[in-house]
Amino acid sequence: MPFLFKSLLAEAGIDPAEVALLRHRPSGVVDPFPIWRSDRAAFEDYQSVQFNGRRGHFRKPVWAAFAAVPGGKTLFLGLYRASLRGPVAVGSKDPFQGNVLEPEKFDRYDCALMSELSDYSGRLFIDWGASPRAWVQRGDSDKRITELYEEYREPEFPGYLEIITPLSAVPTMPSSWADFLRAAKGVYLLTCPRTKEQYVGKADGADGFWGRWLTYAATGHGGNVRLRSRERSDYQVSVLEVAGSAASADDILQMEARWKMKLQTREMGLNGN
Repeated sequence: MPFLFKSLLAEAGIDPAEVALLRHRPSGVVDPFPIWRSDRAAFEDYQSVQFNGRRGHFRKPVWAAFAAVPGGKTLFLGLYRASLRGPVAVGSKDPFQGNVLEPEKFDRYDCALMSELSDYSGRLFIDWGASPRAWVQRGDSDKRITELYEEYREPEFPGYLEIITPLSAVPTMPSSWADFLRAAKGVYLLTCPRTKEQYVGKADGADGFWGRWLTYAATGHGGNVRLRSRERSDYQVSVLEVAGSAASADDILQMEARWKMKLQTREMGLNGN
């Protein structure tokens, strides 16, 4: 018989019917999981602001926070005692994208991390079910526990073509991911969340994709003329093609040119050459 997350709640003395399950997943250029890993306070600030049109989803006094992690898994982050404070203060901004939040649309909640089930944080995975877009669900639903690690582990590298992340998350990627990205060269894509434009670039330096992306994360433009002339944005970055180990700098340059032609980023994007 499968062991269910609601049973774990009950064993901890928490009524599952009083719990809302929140599965945080990447949205636009924001990926909550690396934020949780690197800056817990920033993650909790992010979680505490919710759209008031869905206020009914957040009435439960306890929130069980989860994150969608690479490989399609759902990782338990912790339990929070939650209560509605009221509309966000005038002038409040989204903590990661910098957008001004309208008090008419967004609420702020007081969220306090609970000690219950804290030993399972970062170690326990559940089967979220067939509706991954339904990111808020009931605590008394049948969520099967699928894995439990002895200790917190960095998520496994998902493969180059599965990497889709905001540039701001690059410096906090797991160290094993950095090793993979440092060892590979090739062609990548930047997409601007504000203008929806694309930029194709190549990574052919000694530190591969990792070194190139760190430069963007630090400067916002990576030395590119068109990007330098624009308002700074947290671009989403992904790998388009990985070069073979025998590929020369000219081979990678040709790969980059092909992708620029395919995506028409000279005519309709951010590439200037």
